[in-house]
Parts: sequence; C-alpha cells; structure tokens
Amino acid sequence: MFHEIPKTRPATPLLDRADIPEQLRQLDASQLPELANELREYLLYSVGQVGGHFGAGLGVVELTIALHYLFETPRDRIVWDVGHQAYPHKILTGRKEQMNTLRQKDGLAAFPKRAESEYDTFGVGHSSTSISAALGMAAAAKLKGEKRRTVAVIGDGSLTAGMAYEAMNHAADLKANMLVILNDNDMSISNSVGGLSNYLTKVLSSKTYHHIREGSKKVLNVIPHAWELARRTEEHMKGMVIPGTLFEEMGFNYFGPIDGHDLPMLLHTIENLKDLEGPQFLHIVTRKGKGFAPAEQDPIGYHAITKLEPKTKEGNEKPKLPKKPKYCNIFGEWLYDMAAKDQKLVGITPAMREGSDMIRFSEHFPDRYFDVAIAEQHAVTLAAGMACEGTKPVVAIYSTFLQRAYDQLVHDVAVQKLDVLFAIDRAGMVGEDGPTHGGCYDIAYLRCIPEMLVMAPADEDETRRMLTTGYQYNGPASVRYPRGTGPGAEISKELTAMEIGKGEVRRSGKRVAILAFGTVLQSALDAGEQLDVTVANMRFVKPLDTKLVAKLAQEHELLVTVEEGCIAGGAGSAVAEYLSEQGLNTPTMHLGIPDEYIEGASHSQQLAQCGLDAAGIQKSIEGRLKGSFEVKTIIQHEVNESTEEKAASSS
Repeated sequence: MFHEIPKTRPATPLLDRADIPEQLRQLDASQLPELANELREYLLYSVGQVGGHFGAGLGVVELTIALHYLFETPRDRIVWDVGHQAYPHKILTGRKEQMNTLRQKDGLAAFPKRAESEYDTFGVGHSSTSISAALGMAAAAKLKGEKRRTVAVIGDGSLTAGMAYEAMNHAADLKANMLVILNDNDMSISNSVGGLSNYLTKVLSSKTYHHIREGSKKVLNVIPHAWELARRTEEHMKGMVIPGTLFEEMGFNYFGPIDGHDLPMLLHTIENLKDLEGPQFLHIVTRKGKGFAPAEQDPIGYHAITKLEPKTKEGNEKPKLPKKPKYCNIFGEWLYDMAAKDQKLVGITPAMREGSDMIRFSEHFPDRYFDVAIAEQHAVTLAAGMACEGTKPVVAIYSTFLQRAYDQLVHDVAVQKLDVLFAIDRAGMVGEDGPTHGGCYDIAYLRCIPEMLVMAPADEDETRRMLTTGYQYNGPASVRYPRGTGPGAEISKELTAMEIGKGEVRRSGKRVAILAFGTVLQSALDAGEQLDVTVANMRFVKPLDTKLVAKLAQEHELLVTVEEGCIAGGAGSAVAEYLSEQGLNTPTMHLGIPDEYIEGASHSQQLAQCGLDAAGIQKSIEGRLKGSFEVKTIIQHEVNESTEEKAASSS
C-alpha cells in the first residue's frame, strides 16, 4: 500500500522487460503480481509528474496485465470504455517513456487514440461506447473470415447508459464471439464477492462445465420441454447466488463476480473464457485508487490530479492570492439561491454533481435534485416531462455531453416549447482532455433551433444574470460558460435578469468593430486597445442584437466576429446571415475554432493555436487591413493608369 506519490522515478526491473505485450507474455505467470506492484508504483510516479486521471487506472492494473498477457494484442482487440483507466495500458504498450508528455501539446493523449498506437483499437472519451464498438469489430472479423478475439471493458457507471444495453441486445442476436468485462468499482451492482462466488465462477467458466452444458443441451433437446426445464433450473440456481440473471436473459453467459485484484484468479478465469463461442460476460469487482491509500479513501477527489509542484524553501513562498471562483461555482451558487427563492426549481444532472458544482444544492434540496447517472438522453426527456407538470427544470450538463441528447433537446423540449434551462458547462476548448471533451459545437447546434435562447456571458456576473434570464424565459433556454475561472468581475448577489437580445459597446474606435461572443471579450478588448478599434460585447447569439450589428456595420469598414466555438455555423455565421438579408455589404471576418479537431494542450495554447488570444486577434485584423490596403492601392493604381491612357489617346 502506497501512502505518498513517489517523487523520484522508481526502480522497475520487471516493467522494463515488459515494454510491449509481446515481451510481457515472455514473463512467467508467477512474476506478474510483482509486475503489478511495479506498474502501480510507476503509474503513481508518472501521473504525479504531469497530472491526469488517477484512481481508475490504479484500479485496473491487474486486469490490464491479465488482458495483455492472455490475448494476442494488438491482433486481438481490447476496447476500453471512456478511457480514464487506460494509463496502465499505455505504459504496457510501448509508451512508458512518453508518460511525461501525457496531456501536453504534441504529447500522449488523455484517452486511447487510434492514431497514437495500434494497441488503441478505438478512440474514446465518452462513456458507454465500448460494447457497441467491440461488437462492430467482432462482426467485421466474422465477415472477413479472420480469427481474432474481442474484449470490451466497461465500468459500472458506464453500464447505466442505454447504449450499452442496446449493444448487448444486438450482440446476443448476432451470437458474436466477444467478451464483455464489467469493471464494478463502486459495489453498485453486487457485493457478493467471496470464496463461494469465486468457486462458482471457476466451475461455471471451466471447459468441463461448458462441454457438459452443451452436451446436455443436445441430449435434452430430444426430450420435449426437458432442455427448457433444465435451463430454467440452472438460471434459478445461479440467480440465488450470483447477480447475473439480467445478463443471462439478454443472451450472455454470465460469470462472476470475482475479485479484480486477485491476479491468479483473473488469469484462470479469462483463460477459460477467451475462446468460448458466443457472447460472454465477466463481472469483476475492483477498488478505485487501489494501492494508494488517499485515493482509496477519496475516490472522487482522486479521480484526477494536477501535477505535484516541488515545495519551495521556507521563507521563499510567494503570497497566495485569493482564489477566483470557477464558472461552475457561479452556477452552483446561483442554483442554490434560485432554488431557495422558487420551490418549482428542480436540478438534473447526468452523473456530474461534483463537476457541475451541485453539491450544496443536492444537500439542501435533496427532493429536488435528480442525478440520472450517465444517461444524457434520459436527463433531457426527464426535464421535458417535469416541465409539462409545471416545475422549472435546470439541466446542468457539459457541452460535449449535450451532443448525445440532441434529438431529445429538439424533439422533446424545443418542439413543445417547454421551460427547460440548460446550464452548459465546459463550453469552448477544455485544454488537456482534447477534442473528445471540447465543447466546440454548441453554438452551431443550438442556434438553428427555433425559439431557443442562446446566451454567451463574458464574465462571472453576466453568467449569474444570464442564468436568471434563461430561468425566467418562457421556453427552452441555454447559457454556455467555459471551464475554469473568469476575469474576476464583481458578482451581484441579486437574481436579476438581462434584457434579452441586447448587446453593448465596450470600446469605441476606428475603422474596425470586433463583435465578441462570450469570454473571448477580454482578449478582444486587449486587441482593441492595441489597434484602437471598436469592441462590442454581443452577449446573445440568439436572438442576435440586430440593431447593434446594423449600426456597427454602417459605421465601420470591417466587422470581426470572435467566439470560442466552431466558425462553421457559429455566431459569426449568424452575423453574416443578417447582413446578407439586409443587403449590408460591410466586409466581415470570422475568428473562432477552425474546421479541425484541436488536440490536447493547455487552454492558453489552444487559444493561441486558433488565433483567439489577444495577439492572434490583433494579428488577424492587421493582416486583413493590410490586405485590404494592398487591394485598394492596386485598384487605384489601375484606375490612374487607365485615366492617363485615355488622356493621352484624346490628346
């Protein structure tokens, strides 16, 4: 058991000999428990150096070793659900020496990524996709006549989503040769782990039992109703001592639960299961943060960690500045305050209580707090149903996760014009977690929905006021705000709304007007100071402040829209569409996230890469103005030459 994260690189003689799975498979099985200790210690050290997902990886050390030891990876396919737990997998698949680049620009990705390694069979980041993807791989192998094995590893949290059950239902129909491993690390399905359970799993997974079962099926099928009676008897007997009836009914052969940290037991069981025909389901129980005492005691707090900074010498400490609240904290405080004022308010989240800062609300108003687990589609339609009955639902959801419930957002909420407020967290780029978690598309996919209110606050105070505005709005409304902290604006404690569809000019200047949507306003103001141009805080994507747009277009030579969202279909597109409708020919330039996926890096690096920091905005405008000047000079030169030629000809 480790109590501290190693500050120096640990000695790992066995791990150094198992840099790739082919080398791992050369070790004797008796050496694997010691390898697990080394892998766990190296994981503690490497994540401590750079930060990243933590507890989940510690919990699957033994499982990761067992899978790569028993399966012929990468030919055999292993699909990790979500990917929070994939760091041990990365270490064992040739990337140990690159772990110090994890989640950094041009370094290892935070999640499995197909372009990074042939061992990463499927790119992930969102939950509950593994069984569907693994089933697709198994079906394709069958079509191609290739003999390979497929494994999906899914957590008990991910198993709450309907997509997982859709995939299992289809797997049974296809009779696919695949193994699903349920990594139950929260004891949420069953706590029946012990000697009897382990013994039963050994028996049920053995080849002897399998042959007897299949042979009995052939014999008893001759006798009317005999096999059905035997099957039901077996199911009832298994159901008395193991919790696999649901999975058996879905067409899987269920085994477990077993201790996922008992490496010999894991090896024995998976060895028995790996070549069985048809869909197999193995239930293992693990502990988040296994082997690191603080993480075992606080699995939520140690889901991910920041890198460990070296301690400064006594007397050299810099004075600590007061912490600014994060945008999610602004939401959490608003939610509590509004709930205290209005008993109709209900809060809904798809398993993001801590991330969305709904802790205080959930503790004080438990009857009005609904955590639906990882089920974004259900969260949105649940809100729709509650709104039908006169409550006022607030759905706290990350931008990238709202994508999964888009049909419900349109069909169940918007078409019926229901009063549902979407508090959209992690809007824009999110830094090291990369493109799977970036909220780059919400402006584009929301503004096309009729009567949808779409707001983009520039700072903390506007976030609070817009949440109130959306809550009071008669219909579907959304407020998008980013990860992290804001500029430090003074926050009013009042629950006051804003005038809908009204922006403001924050700086008056010459020639160019910058139309800023959201938290990019500060960068736009900094660029505006350098260029002496006008800067407007637009606030509302929908409805757009068309009066302000028209005024700025008539008074300036160039309009520049800036947003931390995709350019295609974004807020800039809304401005261009309005200008076109009105026949206003003022040139426009749109700055935002380009038509590409922005890989993991720090948020500031991502902004600079997209030209959305102050320097990038300034450079883009200067380049456009210089280009316009050059074009005008060429045109004027051609006009002058033409005039001179006409004059010479007439004389």
